[in-house]
Amino acid sequence: MKISMVSEHASPLATLGGVDAGGQNVHVAALSSALAARGHAVTVYTRRDDPGLDERMPLCPGVEVVHVTAGPAAVLSKDDLLPHMPEFADRLAAHWRAETPELVHSHFWMSGIAALDAARRPDGVQVPVAHTFHALGVVKKRHQGDDDTSPPEREALEPDVGRRADTVVATCSDEAFELIRLRIPSSRISVVPCGVDTDLFRPEGPSARRARRHRIMTVGRLVPRKGVGTVITALARLARDDVELVVVGGSRDEERVHEDRDVQRLAALARAEGVEHLVRFRGQVARSELPTLLRSADLVVCAPWYEPFGIVPLEAMATGVPVVATAVGGLIDSVVHGATGLHVPRRDADAIARAVATLLDDPAGRAELGRAGADRVRSRYTWDRVAADTERAYRRMLSRRRLEPRSAHGAVTR
Repeated sequence: MKISMVSEHASPLATLGGVDAGGQNVHVAALSSALAARGHAVTVYTRRDDPGLDERMPLCPGVEVVHVTAGPAAVLSKDDLLPHMPEFADRLAAHWRAETPELVHSHFWMSGIAALDAARRPDGVQVPVAHTFHALGVVKKRHQGDDDTSPPEREALEPDVGRRADTVVATCSDEAFELIRLRIPSSRISVVPCGVDTDLFRPEGPSARRARRHRIMTVGRLVPRKGVGTVITALARLARDDVELVVVGGSRDEERVHEDRDVQRLAALARAEGVEHLVRFRGQVARSELPTLLRSADLVVCAPWYEPFGIVPLEAMATGVPVVATAVGGLIDSVVHGATGLHVPRRDADAIARAVATLLDDPAGRAELGRAGADRVRSRYTWDRVAADTERAYRRMLSRRRLEPRSAHGAVTR
């Protein structure tokens, strides 16, 4: 199949760890690559955020990235991109008139707006659209309240994307339930998880040196909702000097990491909690170096307030490291309590401290959890398995679309 991916703010070529660069970038890159390995031709359309970027750049054999001019060729927060989606849609429509794909798969709600606009024009091509949200505004608002920086239009526009798309590919069962509450028919929802590169992330391989007897680790963006502050407080509640916390992520590398505002906020918390000497901020880490760091940890703590899916737990499990995770979103599916790690309530530092202490004091139990986690990832979360499941969702969508009545403008009538 000839597939167009649309990922307006998350380029598969981006450096990970910044404010708007994380799991979606990995997902789009890895899914596109795995689909190409299965014989499909994939083009990823993302917004140009640098005037020096070539219009077309290869990602891997079978995958090309197209930088679409929509708004200024500069880095913008994803929350500021909505006014540029009409231009993004116009450019997509022009591309698809010249090179018509068999299907479109959009990622994140604003990509969905642009993709559906471009694919449903009366004077243009009529292309079926699959959509993955990666995060839902209603969930974000529920947990962040007034701190939610999403544009107010999201509340109405995001559910409309789900209702208009030919299929919605949810990344976990919890998201599927949220989509049904938004009046998206369950018959058009497929649950396909994210995946992990099991060639890169595996138990075998070198391990980084550590400064203390035990090491726990967090990995990912350092925005408040990721819960790193709760982990620092939990470290203080442990009241042990033989445990170090390594924090991977941020907008800077290790040499300039303390220029990062989120690092400054978290470092101040560590000072206030009296554990500054036990916390090390690593900043951004090259993806190729992450497995070596993960293997050096006794366990990885993932403590988000909410999480649409969460790739970090899979990467930790793939390297044989058990996970302490909040029982939210995709972490409910991926981390099996008592088998590959432990679940804790969200925003509960005491619960995290107890779970960490339990695992640190049980090396045999940690090893068993690590082995089970690696087995689970290899059997369920390889990108080839995820690509195969996504491909089946595409084929169901195409088959259903051929059978359903359509309006004069190509939209499904329901």
